[in-house]
Amino acid sequence: MRSIWNGAISFGLVSIPIKLVNATESHSISFRQIHLSDGGRIRYRKVCELDGEEVATAEIGKGYEEADGSIIPITDEDLAQLPIATAKTIEIVSFVPADEIDPLQMDAAYYLAANGPTAAKPYTLLREALKRSRRVAIAKYALRGRERLGMLRVVDDVIAMHGLLWPDEIRAPEGVAPEGKVSVREAELDLADALMATLGEVEMDSLTDEYREAVEAMISAKSEGAFEPPAEAGVQAAGGKVIDLMAALEKSVSAAKASRGEAGPEAGVTPIRRKTAAAPKSVGGKKSTASTKKTAASGTRKTASAKSTSARSTTAKSTAAGKSTAAKSAVKSTSKAASAKKSAAATKKTSRKQASA
Repeated sequence: MRSIWNGAISFGLVSIPIKLVNATESHSISFRQIHLSDGGRIRYRKVCELDGEEVATAEIGKGYEEADGSIIPITDEDLAQLPIATAKTIEIVSFVPADEIDPLQMDAAYYLAANGPTAAKPYTLLREALKRSRRVAIAKYALRGRERLGMLRVVDDVIAMHGLLWPDEIRAPEGVAPEGKVSVREAELDLADALMATLGEVEMDSLTDEYREAVEAMISAKSEGAFEPPAEAGVQAAGGKVIDLMAALEKSVSAAKASRGEAGPEAGVTPIRRKTAAAPKSVGGKKSTASTKKTAASGTRKTASAKSTSARSTTAKSTAAGKSTAAKSAVKSTSKAASAKKSAAATKKTSRKQASA
């Protein structure tokens, strides 16, 4: 790999000659601007404002514009002569635990390669010291005309350096959090924990840029004259729909379990996979198996509900009939008792009259 900067690492009185190599590369697809009517390239030309002439790159330098619009020329020699210790040195200023570094500060990444046989010993010493201490080194260095902050850590058997933003370059997250007080129930947190546990871990090497792959396939098809737009163009962004959070979490857990081959309480849930898969569609006018099962389950629940309602109705009628029969019996019994009392009273009255005669 080609080095982009040569210098040394300095910590204390130890100096390690190194070469700076890019640790990352971009695979993003870039497009050119074209004239829509004829497909011609649109180019940017660097033109001098004073004479209107196009200027070659070799004739372009740097300058600082003051408030009144005047330009002060700045040359590479001017910058090289600045009294900065980090101009050609990565100067380590501290060793700290890795978790003290805010990920928001992370910038570009580089590999530091030992530059020459004499650098092997001190390079290995620093690498092993970082490994054993389980710390990272905070350093200052100058690159592309400005002083920067960096973090050195060990990757396999190589010292890597992450460029860091200066602390005052991190913006405070004011006005970003949701407004107003929002409460979350323990049950919702439990389901969120269950979903995280079910999704588990992922092999980072298995993740790919599906958007880039789709763009490359489209470009290839267009170049061969065989491009056909997909039936469903694009994916619509989710709007501000109000959702049942608990139901969404429960279905997500069930779907994640189903994708792993585990039993889940919910039926007919579209499984979540590593790569986005289309939802089951109707084939030949027939509903999908999941939809059929869902309909059957719904019908079963309705039938059971109807039977339950019928049973309750029958029980209520039986109870009412029983109460009505009991009431009639009570009335008849009361009527018989009244007749018996009247008969007894009449007999007594007749006996008293006879005795008196």
